[in-house]
Amino acid sequence: MNLDDALALLDGARAEAEAAVAAAADVDALDVVERKWLGKNSPATAVNEAIKTFSADDRPRAGQAVGAYRSAVGEAAGARREALTAAAAATRGPGIDLTLGGHARPRGHLHLVTQIRRELEDIFIGLGYRVAEGPEVEDDWHNFEALNIPPAHPARSMQDTIYVDLGAAEQMMLRTHTSPVQIRTMESQEPPIYVVAPGRTYRNETLDARHSPAFHQMECLAVDRGLTMADLFGTIEAFARRLFDDESVRTRFRSDFFPYTEPSAELAVSCVFCGGDGCRVCSHTGWIELGGCGMVDPQVLAGVGIDPEEWQGFAFGFGLERIAMIRYGINEIRTFFDNDVRFLEQY
Repeated sequence: MNLDDALALLDGARAEAEAAVAAAADVDALDVVERKWLGKNSPATAVNEAIKTFSADDRPRAGQAVGAYRSAVGEAAGARREALTAAAAATRGPGIDLTLGGHARPRGHLHLVTQIRRELEDIFIGLGYRVAEGPEVEDDWHNFEALNIPPAHPARSMQDTIYVDLGAAEQMMLRTHTSPVQIRTMESQEPPIYVVAPGRTYRNETLDARHSPAFHQMECLAVDRGLTMADLFGTIEAFARRLFDDESVRTRFRSDFFPYTEPSAELAVSCVFCGGDGCRVCSHTGWIELGGCGMVDPQVLAGVGIDPEEWQGFAFGFGLERIAMIRYGINEIRTFFDNDVRFLEQY
């Protein structure tokens, strides 16, 4: 092959290649044309291998001809590929741009109060307790009288009870605390008893920054031989340190009154935000109130058939929203019930 033969070969091949490119019906057919006229068995490759036999004067012209051939056929193939791709896209309709994101449905998560409840359940299960549950619509015996709260007791008016009419002989109500679960547990189970009772409770209150007609509590009950206030205090201290993940947390107990415990105490922990120095969260007292506690009143034990001379018990309780507000610095309890996604997705 000499220079004239090479140039003639490239001119003829170029015309055939451009015609084949124009006739390609789809991208796959175009790929076949490109491999034939630009691949390793193409005329351009044959000429390129023959260049080494040409004279020194002919080699530059041959190399330029090969480059021009490849450029012309490549440009024709590229333009045809764009046209075929556009036609296929118009036939399919609008495609999906995976770089835009947001195609999947957003995934939800547990409400903050539910998260706190499950975390507390895990803590108490680790301490050897089990979780007990009971009905939210209660009778007068379990909600009040068995807890040493007779009809004339002022505690009844303090709890703003919501009564319901179910046509039953006994007065029915939405439970005002989870203490009825303790009574039901002691009625159905022989001591020793170690349970926690979490759940929703109700009071006839207006929803504002600090009150809600529906809220959540968790109460702890232990009944065994030889239990004392020291066991109560030790359990609360272990629980508080696990809850706030801080071994330096201190607990404080001050005398208080609850009808179903005797003696009774108000439970507070040292402020986890200021370390007890005083800040806005703890109202500059260095302490945060959690709830109430005490030894189970002997009359309560006797009322469910447990001999108070043989068995002793302690109990304490607190609000789950209160725990969440303390931990995360939330100012208003009604925030938990507004169902504002902007708030909920933060936790």
